[in-house]
Amino acid sequence: MRVFVTGATGFIGIRVVTELLKGGHQVIGLARSDEGAKPLVEAGAGVHRGSLEDLDSLRSGAEAAEGVIHLAFIHNFSKFKENSQTDQRAIEAMGSVLAGSKRPLIVTAGTSGVVSSGQVATEKDVLPAEVPHPRLSEQTALWLVANGVSASVMRLPQVHDTQKQGLVTYAVQVAREKGVSAYVGDGKQRWAAVSVNDVASVYRLALERNEAGAVYHAVGEEGVSMREIAEVIGRGLKVPVVSISVEEASKHFGWLAMFAGHDSPASSKITQQMLGWKPTGPGLIEDLEGMRYE
Repeated sequence: MRVFVTGATGFIGIRVVTELLKGGHQVIGLARSDEGAKPLVEAGAGVHRGSLEDLDSLRSGAEAAEGVIHLAFIHNFSKFKENSQTDQRAIEAMGSVLAGSKRPLIVTAGTSGVVSSGQVATEKDVLPAEVPHPRLSEQTALWLVANGVSASVMRLPQVHDTQKQGLVTYAVQVAREKGVSAYVGDGKQRWAAVSVNDVASVYRLALERNEAGAVYHAVGEEGVSMREIAEVIGRGLKVPVVSISVEEASKHFGWLAMFAGHDSPASSKITQQMLGWKPTGPGLIEDLEGMRYE
């Protein structure tokens, strides 16, 4: 299959590209520049020049493909709403040329906010109308399904290795800046997680299954407590580990506070059964312990 991948040069994207190539697929990755295209060329993939803001480039990339995986997102959380709108327009643009063709489109979303705090999110849970963040990727993908696109949703938790750990990376930055590693309240809030090594294969399997309207969870660990996370960060940075109140969270964490105080475990049992996928780790704490904090 000729697959167009956005975010192809990113932390997750380059691994997805490699997995697809190993699986016998042809890959064309979106790249903004010649410099950005180098990892794609080195991996053996083709290059399609463009960006999330260039809707014509997205439409032409999708139109020439037999399948699309959308991984790109502008991770500037000071402009989260604006970047979420850019993401929505990008998904709509690619979907517009796939309608009626049965060509698969996998859209990336998140496991956080799917259910109320404290509940374990499953693939069967429908994203509520009111969520604690403005990202609309999942809703847009399912709207496309209703309009003749073979779209599916891949919900990601905190994706990690010893270099990056999703939102935990920002928690490390805050701890370094503040001189303390904090958790909210009793720290029992849980974040689902998955090793980046496990993510690539689940995208490939979902692409090959091509089930319109399917929702998948790329989850390796159902929930790792914020206290455990804060403690390993504290050891790594050699800073105190402290509990802060809900009222103090916003001042301490900034934009990260809306996630830091939220208990958001998630299961991938259904995904594993549907796709025959089996995450093997390592776990989030293991990767955080193996990280260099200097």
